[in-house]
Amino acid sequence: MNIAIVGVSGAVGQEFLRILDQRNFPIDNLVLFGSSRSAGSKYTFRNKEYEVKLLQHNDDFKDIDIAFVSAGGGTSLEYAETITKHGAVMIDNSSAFRMDKDVPLVVPECNAKDALTRPKRIIANPNCTTIMMVVALQPIEELSHIKRIKVSSYQSASGAGAAAMAELQQQYSDLVNNKPLTIEKFPHQLAYNVIPQVDVFTENGYTKEEMKMFYETQKIMHSDVKCSATCVRVSSLRSHSESVWIETEKPLTVEEVRAAIEKAPGCTLKDDVFNGVYPMPLETAGEDNVFIGRIRKDISDENGLTLWLSSDQIRKGAALNAVQIAEYLIANNGL
Repeated sequence: MNIAIVGVSGAVGQEFLRILDQRNFPIDNLVLFGSSRSAGSKYTFRNKEYEVKLLQHNDDFKDIDIAFVSAGGGTSLEYAETITKHGAVMIDNSSAFRMDKDVPLVVPECNAKDALTRPKRIIANPNCTTIMMVVALQPIEELSHIKRIKVSSYQSASGAGAAAMAELQQQYSDLVNNKPLTIEKFPHQLAYNVIPQVDVFTENGYTKEEMKMFYETQKIMHSDVKCSATCVRVSSLRSHSESVWIETEKPLTVEEVRAAIEKAPGCTLKDDVFNGVYPMPLETAGEDNVFIGRIRKDISDENGLTLWLSSDQIRKGAALNAVQIAEYLIANNGL
């Protein structure tokens, strides 16, 4: 299997290398691509050193089977034809193609088969907050159709990339040492703060991040479900969390929901509130699954349920989901 990683120097690109190795992904040849800033850099993978090539409009992807792309929407749009023209499958981590009707938007626990139909040879990786939410909601959807979702996200610095994580750490250090703060990756100081804005605002008062959760959830779950989100940046370093309220067509008990989640792929039930057991980002960082707890009836709606979840945004929210898509394609002769 010939594999390419585009954007290897970023936080998600680096996670691709770790996950491909950890999961013993079948690789005969690996080619790394980056911008002019990272071209020439070297990374070690499975005891072999690889030099990052400059991403260009040429035939470098001629023998590539799968290209994992995490270099931003502009790069994905510009280079999609170059990457796919010789037959490579492009699994794209940006938002560029997510709502394209000819591009499947895939979370393997929910709609893996969608990845087999891809007219443009592109598969889109959903937004991180959407991925972890739909993994948790899929087993509930199988019990009773979910009509409505209300969600508040608690998104760590990792969602804004490696430089943003470094900025948060530097802010804490500068505050302790009474130094001027650097504020570049977030709209305001993030250290000791929460910011009720992730991405830019749209005309309806929701941010682009919040609207992604509305549209992407419908596409992934093949559903008319309506999702209203408030996305908030918090000062944890890694792993996102979400507080989720849902309304189902028929009432469900907490016990049957817990049982469904406990058996569901990609889910880990962590729900013993009276002993202080529930998911927290400090513990879910570096883990693969979506951790779910605080499952309870919504006391304002007889058909409602409330839950809390946490998951590693860089792993399941990005790189791991893409690798799982590739694994599904290989296992089902989908290349």
